[in-house]
Amino acid sequence: MRKIRLYLLAILTLLGIFGLATAKSPGESKANSLLKEGILRVAVVGDTGIGERAFHWGFIAVQRAIRNQKPDVLLHLGDFVYQPEFKPKICPDRYIREIEETLVKPYPFRLFVPGDNDLPPKISKPKASGCWSKIDPLDTPFDILADSDKGPAPFEGTKIIGNTFFAILNTYPWQDPTDWLAPRIKEAKKQGLWIIVALHEPPITTAWYLDKRYTVLKQVNKLKPDLVFSGNQHSYERFHQLKVPKRKKKLPFNKSKPASRYQRGKGTIHIISGGGGALIKPFGDQQGKKRHTAPKDVLKALAKRGLMNHFVLLDISDQTLKGTIYRVCPGKSPAGKPDDPRWRRKNERMWEGISLECESKPEGVTEFDHFEISR
Repeated sequence: MRKIRLYLLAILTLLGIFGLATAKSPGESKANSLLKEGILRVAVVGDTGIGERAFHWGFIAVQRAIRNQKPDVLLHLGDFVYQPEFKPKICPDRYIREIEETLVKPYPFRLFVPGDNDLPPKISKPKASGCWSKIDPLDTPFDILADSDKGPAPFEGTKIIGNTFFAILNTYPWQDPTDWLAPRIKEAKKQGLWIIVALHEPPITTAWYLDKRYTVLKQVNKLKPDLVFSGNQHSYERFHQLKVPKRKKKLPFNKSKPASRYQRGKGTIHIISGGGGALIKPFGDQQGKKRHTAPKDVLKALAKRGLMNHFVLLDISDQTLKGTIYRVCPGKSPAGKPDDPRWRRKNERMWEGISLECESKPEGVTEFDHFEISR
């Protein structure tokens, strides 16, 4: 039954590639009804460990764990490659071959978000890999909307797969997507689809806090998606359902009872997932960086966080969207390979008193967090 479902989904995607499916097309309505009694399985991962500046052994363990779950869709939140050189002039083909083998071939559908490490290097990001021009063609093409007057920015677009509407946004530079994205989301909701937005740099985080509540966070939350995924911070964070922020007021959110079960329409859950193999960074408050420590109302809206290699698995049915976050403890690296996933600084005393989730835990994959959204 699962093979038949994947076969039908592949046909629908091909129709979209050739411009025969639009946001209002019968083809996508058929895809939605196809899964009403089934489940769309989506794996979400960010900041993976390809390249010499990453924890490659952790990346291998995460990829193996994801493949074992046999997802229909891989949603990658950006930062695929970490080159070692300053201002690299080329993106070596060995990186692209590894991406093809680990992040492309195993998955029927791939949705890729551009990260700052994927774009061409510049003064403020001299070690950016410049690999995006080779990575971008490897993902599943966006849906072609023949009746759309307002187009997205470069590297942005939408894709309907089964019972879910995905929107991929680019934060470099950020442009308010409301004009082109709001009509598509409105139509997708009419079709009864779940709404997932993905971008690289988080609208909200406790890892390295930047105040975006009245810009990116407000613009995204006004679209009323069910879930927003982002990467960039090499950690895991899940917030309770956040509402549209209002000036001079504390960040509004809905904390459900029990704390991991939510009703659709009461806010947007933001998840930061950057544990795919990049070197792990402590949260701003753990580093003692007052300027980049999240304010109290943001910390209060946080449901759970952790420093670890990990990925998110979504099981999406017609009535419920269930998320499970898996901690991946890769164990000891092969002889001669880096064994420490920590992000390094000259002053390593920063790490005193900060524990990684896999410390003192055996090798393996275990559930770390979960949540559920019901209609």
